Amino acid sequence: MQLIIDVGNTRVKIAVFEINNLLARHDFELSDFNSEVIRFIKKYPIKKAIVSSVGRLSREQLRLVQLRFPTTLLSHKIPLPFTNEYGTPETLGVDRMALVSAFAKEYPHKNGLIIDAGTCITFDFIDSKGSYKGGAISPGIRLRYKSLHELTANLPLLEKLMPKSIVGTTTETSIHSGIVQGIILEIDGVINEYKTQYHVDTVILTGGDAQFLAKRLKNSIFAHSNFLLEGLNYILTHSDD
Repeated sequence: MQLIIDVGNTRVKIAVFEINNLLARHDFELSDFNSEVIRFIKKYPIKKAIVSSVGRLSREQLRLVQLRFPTTLLSHKIPLPFTNEYGTPETLGVDRMALVSAFAKEYPHKNGLIIDAGTCITFDFIDSKGSYKGGAISPGIRLRYKSLHELTANLPLLEKLMPKSIVGTTTETSIHSGIVQGIILEIDGVINEYKTQYHVDTVILTGGDAQFLAKRLKNSIFAHSNFLLEGLNYILTHSDD
């Protein structure tokens, strides 16, 4: 069995895979890392682990895993199942590496766009020859609500809510419309551009806000909540090949 640890900007996801089968998944706050990982791993005969961190994982927290299992720390130096044509491969987020790896495994010979709707919204393009070309990074839903509140004098901090109309009739409904409708139109617009310019035929939507957004998008997408974890599992499985 393989332990998969994905440390994001706000939360940690851990999972156990047996070959390609996801057996269990658990999400928690980074501050609870030690206790939650120890509690989780007691349940499974884990052979090795992989850690992907875009968050503030401390050396002590990483050592907690490394002392228990052979551990791969994902970076651009790890062999990946695609050709990386990013101009600065050392700065490519490990979460994006994992997502593109998952696509290369699941959809070979396809032009693909992977959209991760989390703290940030990332767009990643891989072509049918297995070459990763790059993409885009945009503020996510939570960041937009927070920015409106913190960078203005009078706008309230709201929880995300799907607006009933594009026309906001109060300050609150105007914020919801501007943020949520804006993101929906942004994502649909980006998908349309990739379809036009690069003949993208497969679009994956993943991340914490994927289910919230999926039904409102006009474009056909595959919503896949565990796509990043599956990519990490694939990288770990083939890391010794």
